Amino acid sequence: MIRTVIFDIDDTLYDYLGANEKALAALSAYAQEQFGWEPGRAGELSVEMMHRLHVQMGDVSAYHNRAIRFQNILEEHGLPLSPHAVRMTDIYWKTLVDVSVISPGAAETMRALKQRGIRIGIGTDMTAYIQLYKLEQLGLLQYVDFVVTSEEACAEKPSEAFFACCVRKSGCSPDECLFIGDNYRKDYLGARAAGLRSLWYVPDILREKALRSADPAAEDAVAALEEVLAFAEG
Repeated sequence: MIRTVIFDIDDTLYDYLGANEKALAALSAYAQEQFGWEPGRAGELSVEMMHRLHVQMGDVSAYHNRAIRFQNILEEHGLPLSPHAVRMTDIYWKTLVDVSVISPGAAETMRALKQRGIRIGIGTDMTAYIQLYKLEQLGLLQYVDFVVTSEEACAEKPSEAFFACCVRKSGCSPDECLFIGDNYRKDYLGARAAGLRSLWYVPDILREKALRSADPAAEDAVAALEEVLAFAEG
């Protein structure tokens, strides 16, 4: 029996890839105006810095922190931190949140789960503040009973420690928790390895490519968030 459903956020509850592309474009436009950089250059540097920080820091939430990325970019290019570090961070996140498109059925599914007495959790890599901000702006935080970020868990998915934190907050046993996310390795396999039930969220637009690239034994792939209801009741 499923007593708790735990959702990933990025590319599960909203279109992160599309929003991120627009946020990087806004960041690049600012850098072009302020520093004379080529169009798109700031976005490219942001991606490069992400990979470098990941190598340097390892699987910790800090490497997701945009303020750290932009601070390091400015330092390396001999540019003043004031006012650009704060402005670049604000531009990126404000743009991303403003243009974010909620996934079809997200609010309706959460509402239906609540009506059935099922607890709702969030399990996400990243830092807590911005993930809470996204959920609030998407109108979804009102349905959520608890949130686990990799910042709080001190571990990124698919580590067992991350999912252990999710289970502890759920108040249920692992097999009474259903985890759903878009990342096959981190969300689907990570949750299953920790003893939770899991679903792999693959919208129709990505379904054919995603299924070809993953283990064909992944039978629990769903194209719509509303499908969670059937699994939760099964």
